[in-house]
Amino acid sequence: MLGERLERLGYANVHVRAGDGYLGWPEAAPFDSIVVTAGATHLPPPLLEQLKPGGRMVIPLGQPPYRLELRVVHRGKTPQDLRIERIMPVAFVPLTGGHEKPKQ
Repeated sequence: MLGERLERLGYANVHVRAGDGYLGWPEAAPFDSIVVTAGATHLPPPLLEQLKPGGRMVIPLGQPPYRLELRVVHRGKTPQDLRIERIMPVAFVPLTGGHEKPKQ
């Protein structure tokens, strides 16, 4: 539905995948950037693995929904080589951790 709307608006280079994002989108990886729009208690390993070296991930981390902090994760050469910036306190719904199958 969102993909159809974007197409009607003239956006041809957007790919939409709805569902729980914990597992990411392995078949479309690696990504230059990942934006997580739900609060997580930890950095999801599948997302770190799908982030390109030199890539960035924006993610709310902490205890959802109200004790979260927006962070920017900069990936080095490996998924373990990370630099994390703290941005600001935020409130988000929780990331459920892959309990829902992605809708294509």
